[in-house]
Amino acid sequence: MQTAIQQPDQCARILVADDDPDDRMMIEDALEDCGIRVNLDFCVDGQDLVDHLQGVKNNAGSGSAPDLILLDINMPRMNGLEALRSIKEDPALKTIPVIMLTTSREEADVITSYRLGCNSFITKPNLYDSLVDLLKVLSEYWIDFVKHAPVQKAIDDTLGRD
Repeated sequence: MQTAIQQPDQCARILVADDDPDDRMMIEDALEDCGIRVNLDFCVDGQDLVDHLQGVKNNAGSGSAPDLILLDINMPRMNGLEALRSIKEDPALKTIPVIMLTTSREEADVITSYRLGCNSFITKPNLYDSLVDLLKVLSEYWIDFVKHAPVQKAIDDTLGRD
């Protein structure tokens, strides 16, 4: 896992799983360019994501639980669909909103993603300005408007921690 943008703890935490370093850099730059204050971390593939979340769940010093996950599909070791299945099958992690942000336009990927429990499926825009606009809308919706369970509390409650 790589840490990118760090803000005060009260800022939302976004975790991006994408194997393409250029895409990770563009997402980081786009969030900065649209003025969204978040804590941003990156995982380089699905296995890295699952390992990170297990560390958070087990209090293994892997950081705080994310408020939102942006998940690519086509990655080595463990693809995004396998990682999504792992997250949504885990009672302690399944409340974390997961947005599939991928180059895939395959209907089978869309259907499978929703069946596995993703919250949205979005094809990555080709233009940087469109990515900025997309991330602004996503952040406004998922961070400013949507009320969802505090993820760390859901993890602690599921595991019987105070």
